Amino acid sequence: MDKNLVTHSYNSQKEAFWSGVREAIGAPAIVLFAGMVGFGAMGRTNGLDLWFTGFCSTFMFALPGQIVLLDMIITHSPLVAIALAVSFSSARFVTMTLTLFPQFSDEDKSKGSFAAVHLLAMTAWAVSMREFPKINAQYRRSYFVGLGLFCWMLALPGTALGYLLAGAVSKSITIGLIFINPLFFVLTFTDIKANWNRLAILAGCLLGPVFYTIDPDSSLLLSGLIGGTLAYWVDRVFIRKPRQADPS
Repeated sequence: MDKNLVTHSYNSQKEAFWSGVREAIGAPAIVLFAGMVGFGAMGRTNGLDLWFTGFCSTFMFALPGQIVLLDMIITHSPLVAIALAVSFSSARFVTMTLTLFPQFSDEDKSKGSFAAVHLLAMTAWAVSMREFPKINAQYRRSYFVGLGLFCWMLALPGTALGYLLAGAVSKSITIGLIFINPLFFVLTFTDIKANWNRLAILAGCLLGPVFYTIDPDSSLLLSGLIGGTLAYWVDRVFIRKPRQADPS
């Protein structure tokens, strides 16, 4: 790791933990809370009780998967189909874990890290990927746990509030609250100075509407897969490779 990139200096794990909490208090917490408010409202609107809706937010803690689960329950889909659909919708956590957790120090790569996986959400992952290069490896897990734990603790209150407020806000506002989360994710990654990140976002924006007109059901998957692959290829062949070949 380039020591010149380290800008967050901590003297203890406790200090790193509370730094993560402070980072969460702001945009990450607001974004996640808003999404859970929208999910809570959707749960009540579609006839689910507060206990089940809150259980989903607390123990799944994966808003896209929660929405898939809710939609398939409403349509009375078979249990096996629900399990497969929710699993596929949460497959992103595999790549998120594989990119984030190897950045912990060797001492933190233990069985205890499995408990921290539940705190992994789109917001916590995006902020951690942005901030980890500025943090010494030995303090990264404590920082992540502080950040993720605070966001997770807001999931149930946000869901309960949305459930109680259902009917007081329009359906369009409810859906808008849910989409704040991915919007925050995109804006966070535009702040990361890596060409392929920005290229992938641009390619996704351009390809998304095209694939949607062809097949709405697979448009998100195809635009992400093809756009991300295209961005990586352009970066490797036309940007990074010429830069590495330049002796100056």
